[in-house]
Amino acid sequence: MKQLQISGYWLQCFYLLIVRSGVFEGGFELRPDFLGNRCIKDIWMAEAVRLQRFGETMDSGVIVDCKIALGDEVEKGDVIFEIETDKVTLEIESTGSGFVKAVLAKPEQSVSVGDALVLLGKKDEEVAQDFIDSLKAEAGKEELKSQTSQSVQSGKGMAEITRADLKESSGDESDVGEIRPGGKVRLTKMQQLTAERMLESKRQIPCFYLNVEVDVTELVAVRKRLNEKREAKISYNDFLIKAAAMGIEKIPIMSGQVEDEFIRLADSINVGLAVSGPRGLVVPVVKDVPKKTIEQIAKQADELIEKAKEGKLELTDIEGACITISNLGGFGVDSFIPIVIPGQCSIVGVGHIREVFEAEREEESHRKKMTINLSVDHKVANGSQASQFLDFVRRFLEEPETLLQS
Repeated sequence: MKQLQISGYWLQCFYLLIVRSGVFEGGFELRPDFLGNRCIKDIWMAEAVRLQRFGETMDSGVIVDCKIALGDEVEKGDVIFEIETDKVTLEIESTGSGFVKAVLAKPEQSVSVGDALVLLGKKDEEVAQDFIDSLKAEAGKEELKSQTSQSVQSGKGMAEITRADLKESSGDESDVGEIRPGGKVRLTKMQQLTAERMLESKRQIPCFYLNVEVDVTELVAVRKRLNEKREAKISYNDFLIKAAAMGIEKIPIMSGQVEDEFIRLADSINVGLAVSGPRGLVVPVVKDVPKKTIEQIAKQADELIEKAKEGKLELTDIEGACITISNLGGFGVDSFIPIVIPGQCSIVGVGHIREVFEAEREEESHRKKMTINLSVDHKVANGSQASQFLDFVRRFLEEPETLLQS
């Protein structure tokens, strides 16, 4: 009987087609039938390690670091790459064991979920170059498809700030260019991505704006009293985070996002806190705020701020905020209007605490006040709902004992 000759390349392609189709997801056995003088089992041993999905919002990422080289022996579970995704850096572990036959991704390359990152096989195995090239080409097509999809997607973010960008924010500023009249300042990648997201917000989120003056005389006194007994200090931001979360409990629509014909409310009330670094802005998130005391919020916020400055924020640290607090009071700003972050309903802009003399008051005529501005996505909430929310926040801050009791 005449033998059928099939090259290693086409056999590898056939194997890849079967595996990627998912038809044999539970696994299958290749019988040791001989084609020519070689066994299918012997011809195909190489295994492509592919990018897995981490988190609900992850579709793609950028390779930051490659931990392997051609010929290295790799065990299942070994870290082979670091990848930037959704504002953090993740370690990618090998899903198989073997020797590196080809490294298919390189630093600064964009990759999508499902893309082949590395090819593993037997030590002495030969893998057809055409097959390796086909895997690289496949990744390029997926990257183009991902970029096209993201450019027209609404509410998902045209650009994402990555952990490497966060790390830049605490780095040396010596390489950004000389700041002088007529000079040029180099934008960091983080600043470029932030600019893209803010432009997206202005284009896709129809906002309206509210502001209110808050008498924080009592809040200042309460904070001072609490901090006299504490080594780790409670900040005004901790009270603001708590007040915003309690306001959302009263007006839940303020946690919503438009989803098809509905407004989906957040499963839990998580509050972001804008943190400024030398080269950009990051927004770590305090989770399940209503369930936490002021002391617990202060502790978690301090930890997140420290991690942000060190470039060590993880995926869970930046996910899930339904509102953000941006406080410029420390810079002496009276009032400002912040831009809503895509994926959230609103953002609170906080000015500095100033002393105000009120002649009409018989007692305590010197009061401490600050201005709060609220930017709101009009697709989600209307003026009445947002006004009620802001009024609750004001009342909670003016009666800080309510923030301590819950």
